[in-house]
Parts: sequence; structure tokens; C-alpha cells
Amino acid sequence: MSPSTVALKERLFKKDLEQTEFHQAVQEVLTSLEPVLERHPEFVSAKILERIIEPERQLIFRVPWLDDNGEIHVNRGFRVEFNSAIGPYKGGLRFHPSVNLGIIKFLGFEQIFKNALTGFPIGGGKGGADFNPKGKSDAEVMRFCQSYMTELYRHIGPDTDIPAGDIGVGGREIGYLFGQYKRLTNRYEGALTGKSIDCGGSQVQTEATGYGLIYFVEEMLRQQGKSIKGMRVIISGSGNVAIYAVQKAQQLGAKVIAMSDSNGYIYDPEGIKLDTVKRLKEIERKRIAEYVNTHPAAEHHANWRNIWTLKADIALPCATENEIDGESAQKMVDNGIIAVGEGANMPTTPEGIEVFLKNKIAFGPAKAANAGGVTISSLEMSQNSQRIYWTFDEVDVMLKKIMIHIYNQVVVAAKIYSSPENLVDGANIAGFLKVARAMLAQGLV
Repeated sequence: MSPSTVALKERLFKKDLEQTEFHQAVQEVLTSLEPVLERHPEFVSAKILERIIEPERQLIFRVPWLDDNGEIHVNRGFRVEFNSAIGPYKGGLRFHPSVNLGIIKFLGFEQIFKNALTGFPIGGGKGGADFNPKGKSDAEVMRFCQSYMTELYRHIGPDTDIPAGDIGVGGREIGYLFGQYKRLTNRYEGALTGKSIDCGGSQVQTEATGYGLIYFVEEMLRQQGKSIKGMRVIISGSGNVAIYAVQKAQQLGAKVIAMSDSNGYIYDPEGIKLDTVKRLKEIERKRIAEYVNTHPAAEHHANWRNIWTLKADIALPCATENEIDGESAQKMVDNGIIAVGEGANMPTTPEGIEVFLKNKIAFGPAKAANAGGVTISSLEMSQNSQRIYWTFDEVDVMLKKIMIHIYNQVVVAAKIYSSPENLVDGANIAGFLKVARAMLAQGLV
């Protein structure tokens, strides 16, 4: 890094103590941008880096709510409106006990570049609360969502900030949030995405990130003269991203042999039976360990991180941040992995990424590979604005085209500024250039 970039990083780390995930995300981008800054001194003189790593607005608020026993609880809500240079803020809401300002800033920072890659005019933002919807009744979740939106509604709107779902925020939560927004504003408009079809949502919303991930990996392999058909695949997680990555991978002829949740992983040498996983996770809300009760050839192992010790061809981390470290990455290389696609946000540590790139593993970074969700959210925004509706097949075709376009953008940027196989640099650079040029054009704002 140049001395000025190092100094910038040090100032940031001192200012935002203990925001380790945010620091990690910024560090990766700053490292990728060195050759860009050398060729574009105008970005340096305009202090684009200093401006892009500082959110335009950070909202923190209390969320009081009543449980079913009449007891009052108070949680903390967040919304970080990070960058609006190319459009209104866009990014999900995460409800999970681990949520804090540093997590939301990391996710919002990543969203800036991811959203830019889609080609849609949307900026970056993220939000959430340290509320855990697990174990809560529908009525409790509704009351929490209504309280959360009672504060948030004044800061969002279809031309200002359009939240969506994330971990802990699915169709149920989005429905309650949208209902309260409509009640408070007296407007039926596309202020949130991820809504049910009955409320103006888009087809393919549930499948979006998982399908998009597979389309990206499929194109990455195709450019190397390979196909996903017949490949053995391991996928961490068992939420929407993982489930629909399994579905699309299987449709394309791959054999998915493992999935996980926070209590462990299952290995099925005969191939994962997705109907069972869907029943357990989407309907019965049980642990994935129950899978072995109906599939005796399968195994359950308690440490979910050991999923990366299995022999396979393709690995798709779809669970959480930093789930693959350097040691796990090396085991994966030793066990024959040829491609990795990130379905979660920042699931691979810098040490893990270094191992993959050093060993010439095809590596699809999250900013590009998991952009399917925000892509469909953007299509939902378009449908809401125009009062139109597209079929599942129409939206799916658009999703695939956009994911291939994202891949091509990333490769071009990598070839110009870094090396063709370094898609991490390519994604960071391609996203940054679009946002930086817009910021430069708008002056000091």
C-alpha cells in the first residue's frame, strides 16, 4: 500500500475501534485499489477513498416491544445509509443477536460495490437490529417489526432508501414491516423489497441469491472449458441461499453432497435430498441433524466448520462471514477443490483468499457472486414503479443474464488493473470505478 493509503487505514482503525469486520472489508478494497489510484490521481486529490469509507448517514435507535406475556423488551436498531452516488440506498435488514454497528457498516460497505456491479442505479446501505426472531411467536415478531418501522419509516422511501431482507428477515418480517410503513405513510409504494407476490413482490426473490451464485460459478467454469455438470459440491448453510444454490446446482447436473447449520453438517454420499432439507428448515424449523433419520446412508457431524474437510470439486460458503480461514482453504485445495463461489457476505478470510489465489483456484468473491439477491430486488423496484408484473421464467432469464454480465465486468477490470484470475480485485475495482466517477461528477457532497 502507498503511504497515504496506509495512513488512511490507520486513521480509520483508530476512529472505529472494535469494528473488525468493517476493517477487514475496507482493507480488502484498499489493497485492490492501489493500481487504480496510480492511474487516476484525480480520485486521490478529490479524497474519494476518504469519502467512500465514511457513511453518509448512520442511524441508531431503540426498539421497544411487548412479548406475549406483556413484558417490555428494548432492542437496538440500525440503518447505515452508506453511499448514494449512483442511486438511492439499497440493502437488507438483518435481525440477529450478533448485530452491531460494525457488522452493519461492513455489510453496507460491501453493498456499495455489489450494487454498482448489477448495473442498476442503486447505492449502498444496510440495517438491522440485535433482535432474535427465533423462538418468537408471529405476534411477537409482528410487534417488533412494527416498532422498528415506526422509527425507520421517516428515513426510507422508493427514491431515498429501499431496505430488503437478510438473515432473520424473510417474507414474514418484510410483510409486517411493509404493513406498518403503509399505515404510517398512507402510501402503497415500493419502499421495501422482498415482499410477497400478493403485496407487489417479484418472482424468484426467494431463490435469487442461490440461483445467482450458481449462474456466476457456472460462467466462471465455462470460461475455463469446464461444466458444473457431474461436479461434487459442498455448500455450507441451510437457509435460502444454500437451499436454492442446491436446487439450481442439481438442476444443472451437479451432485451436492453436504450442507450445514450452526449445530453441524450432514454428508450424503448419494447426494442431498433437497425435499427433506426444505421440510426440515422451511416448514418444521428443525436442525439439519434430523436429515439422517430418514436417510440412513447420510452422516451428521457436530462441528459444522469441518464441512470443508470433505473431498469435493466445488465449495460454496453460504453461511456467515469468515467461515473459511487459511487452514481450511489449504485443506480444500489438498482435497481437490477447483472452484469456490461465495454465497455469504465475506465468508473467506484474507488468508483463505490468498491460499485459493496462490493455488489457481477459480474464486468468485461475494461482491459479485452473491449479487443475485439485490439484482432481483432491483427488478422488484422496477415492477413496483411501473405497476407491471413479470413471470418466474422472465425474471430468471434476466437474473442469469445479469450474473453473466457481472462476471464479465469483473474479468475486464481484473485484466486491466490486476491479473485475469484475480476476481477479488476485479470486483472491487469495477464497483469502485463506477461509484468513484459518479462521486467525482457530483462535486463535494
